[in-house]
Amino acid sequence: MNYTKAFIPYGVYWSTPFSKWQGSLQALHPLKCAGEVGKATLEAKGIDPKIFDEFILGWTVASRHCFYGGPWVAAMCGLERVTGPIMSQACATGARCAHTAAMSIETGSTEAVLNVNADRCSNGPHLVYPDPKGFGGKPIAEDWVWDNFGFDPWAKGKGGMVATAENVARENGITREESDECALLRYSQYKDALKDDRAFQKRYMAPVTINPKKGKKLEEDEGVFPTTKEGLAKLKPVMPDGVITFGAQTFPADGNCGLAVATKEKAAAMSQDKSISIQVCSYGEYREKKNFMAAAVVPAAQQALERAGITAQDCAAIKTHNPFSVNDVFMAKKMDLKLEDFNNYGSPMIFGHTQGPTGTRCIVELIEELAIKGGGWGLFAGCAAGDSAAALVIKMEC
Repeated sequence: MNYTKAFIPYGVYWSTPFSKWQGSLQALHPLKCAGEVGKATLEAKGIDPKIFDEFILGWTVASRHCFYGGPWVAAMCGLERVTGPIMSQACATGARCAHTAAMSIETGSTEAVLNVNADRCSNGPHLVYPDPKGFGGKPIAEDWVWDNFGFDPWAKGKGGMVATAENVARENGITREESDECALLRYSQYKDALKDDRAFQKRYMAPVTINPKKGKKLEEDEGVFPTTKEGLAKLKPVMPDGVITFGAQTFPADGNCGLAVATKEKAAAMSQDKSISIQVCSYGEYREKKNFMAAAVVPAAQQALERAGITAQDCAAIKTHNPFSVNDVFMAKKMDLKLEDFNNYGSPMIFGHTQGPTGTRCIVELIEELAIKGGGWGLFAGCAAGDSAAALVIKMEC
């Protein structure tokens, strides 16, 4: 899909800190938290919620009252007379929400859309499904988060998500040394975002109030673990004879993000810097063969790049959703990139994976990196459950 009319107003986006599961955000309702953060952020940026005529909510982990989804969260953000769809596409939810908003703008059905993505992997629901044929009427039960992390009902591969990355590593000759090298580099890049009192992250990060009575807030990522060459070398692979260790993969987290998409005129009116224009240019998606999720990122990225009429080498910045180091090693090899060519200032492998909000945070960080570099083309690409992937190309002019 190509776009000509969809723009992201500079600065009208945010991400909360990501908190490792069972951390400071474990007790907060994910949708209520997203509504509170969204309302506070729009107020702080001087944005009148009435400018938006559509709202898109992205989540992947069910929570209480999520049936009311978009209208409920929209109202909490201050958009009391606006509604819209719920999007849920596993790790591709953020990119899909941006794509859906851009399509809405492109077709002229709306002029300004607010996307909000929220998930809490902590304390995921335990669901019980009726089974009249069960022995004694015994129901079918499912742990929403953990059961689905570990089993694809279509591919039925053993080992869950990590096995899909090991399959890609095995087929493409990716070594343990390459995996560790990537993990060490990605941690180093994340540390760049912490320099000068977290100057980079403060460009977009919105704090979360954890305890209003005590004034306690979460203002930075929680649960990121230090990564060293020596530490990685001591870790055993997660799977026998594998290359991926716990130090070379992401971890489940909690958090939320927001991103506005609008017409050129409405985006300019909302922009926090009138000299910056950000156009949404194209979208791509792909589904790989069974149990090869990590390989899907490359064709999805190539599709989006081709639709925009550029190559990866034309991009001033590239961000990926990389739950495993193998994702990035594979992408670098197939797209003639160096590992240091992408994921500056951090990536989900280091700061955690909140499911729905993950891609949106990557897009937000992509925008801010482009702003630092003075504009240019930007690419986001990331894998998702079901051996799939999604990609988005944007262009910034300063």
